[in-house]
Amino acid sequence: MSTAAIYRKEAWYDLISVWRTPGFVIPSLAFPLMFYLFFGVVFNTGAASTYMLVTYACFGIMGPAMFNFAMNIASDRSHGWLTLKRLSPMPVPAYLLAKFSTALVFSLVIIVALFTVAALFADVRLHSAQWFLLAMVLLLGTLPFALIGLILGLTLSDKAAPGVVNLLYLPMAFLSGLWLPIHLLPTVLQQASWIWPSYHLSQLGLKVIDMDQGHALWLHLLVLVVSSVLLAALAVWSFKRLTGQKA
Repeated sequence: MSTAAIYRKEAWYDLISVWRTPGFVIPSLAFPLMFYLFFGVVFNTGAASTYMLVTYACFGIMGPAMFNFAMNIASDRSHGWLTLKRLSPMPVPAYLLAKFSTALVFSLVIIVALFTVAALFADVRLHSAQWFLLAMVLLLGTLPFALIGLILGLTLSDKAAPGVVNLLYLPMAFLSGLWLPIHLLPTVLQQASWIWPSYHLSQLGLKVIDMDQGHALWLHLLVLVVSSVLLAALAVWSFKRLTGQKA
């Protein structure tokens, strides 16, 4: 079997495995859509609906990336499946890329669902290039959250992982201005929002529709890139520590 075929099969089996888990699929897809319908369609129209489309889309793509990595890798560790994978001829990157591809598929489904609801029920009107660029920003923006989930999956037990992800995921979304516009938060929280990758991702998305806070594009990109590099380094260290390899 070719290396490419191994990567394809691993990605497909990971997606099927996750898709057959209603406890993961239903909340991942329903929560961002439900929140946007409630706050972005029923109680808001016009510019507010457009603004919330971006922020709730950011909120939506964070969940599958963090939970899929954290919960499933922690579970694979506790049941010995990760050890078996490492002992098999399968390349380790295939295992990780499979989980990332699953996160991308879920993110794409969430993005398409939110875009459809926004266009049909909230009368959100964007240029074709804006729809496309916004979708690309959101899909690429799953990377730092997948890395966070990977780190948690490598360091937490399967019982602790879900609770810790929730403790990080929900406050991060709120403090980044994904539930309420960032300018409505207290000044100290607005300043502290800069530490969260979700804030910078949402600002990039809002910049596409000219509704961001006005900071330079390169600044948000720099923070996201540096954050991703640091998280990747921490993930590698966590993996080596788990497997007993020398750093």
